[in-house]
Amino acid sequence: MAVQAEARCSRPEIESAVRSPWAWTLHKQQSPPARRAVESIQGIRPEVQEAITAAVDNCLTATHLPLPGRRQGKVRDTYDLGDRVVIVTTDRQSAFDRLLASIPFKGQVLNQTAAWWFDQTRHIVPNALLATPDPNVAVMKKCSVFPVEFVVRGFMTGSTDTSLWTHYNAGARTYCGNSFPDGMRKNQRLDKNVITPTTKAEDHDVPVSPDDIISQGMMSAEDWAAASGAALALFEFGQKEAAKRGLLLVDTKYEFGKDADGTIMLIDE
Repeated sequence: MAVQAEARCSRPEIESAVRSPWAWTLHKQQSPPARRAVESIQGIRPEVQEAITAAVDNCLTATHLPLPGRRQGKVRDTYDLGDRVVIVTTDRQSAFDRLLASIPFKGQVLNQTAAWWFDQTRHIVPNALLATPDPNVAVMKKCSVFPVEFVVRGFMTGSTDTSLWTHYNAGARTYCGNSFPDGMRKNQRLDKNVITPTTKAEDHDVPVSPDDIISQGMMSAEDWAAASGAALALFEFGQKEAAKRGLLLVDTKYEFGKDADGTIMLIDE
């Protein structure tokens, strides 16, 4: 795997670990259907098609860096170095709380997209990103993570168990502390952006209201106000950036934590 350093780490052991040739576990499997699917894409540049086809059998599915505190999540492998964490975004594809497959370059795209947004939104809220020494790797300041995902929505839509439309279509008019009028249609734009928070869980996410978050001690009222305000500001900024490119930002989620000094930081887009 070629390493293209975008920003150097201040810790040489991280640089060395990322570059260890045996640290990356690549998925080796013959995938004729996937290869044929890539070859059938219309309008793709030949060099891009060639690169994707070559990588179908070479996805990054796991890592074993010579670093302490390894923990494997749905998509990311995390290493705990005490004052910071090394996060490797793999090519594993997770959806609907399930690990579905591996997709070539998916980890690089996700990691570098997140790095771009972190850089673009520093004026809104501080974030924990310190460096990206490899396209798949982010070095982050270690934070105490709030056990809440800030799901921000601009439209009445969705198909999962936690989506806004699923609950509204089943008759609910109040969801995660937000009230909605009768007569709304699927995919309708909301009058204003709303937050429908969920608790962070290993196997599935559970919708929760701000009142419950505060009463159950997951966050203080002050921290909730600061983080939720930042989430709405981030989403509004994202909507404007998407609109410049002819796109709609329908919904997304953010995660926040506190650093050692007590500063609330964006830790995940």
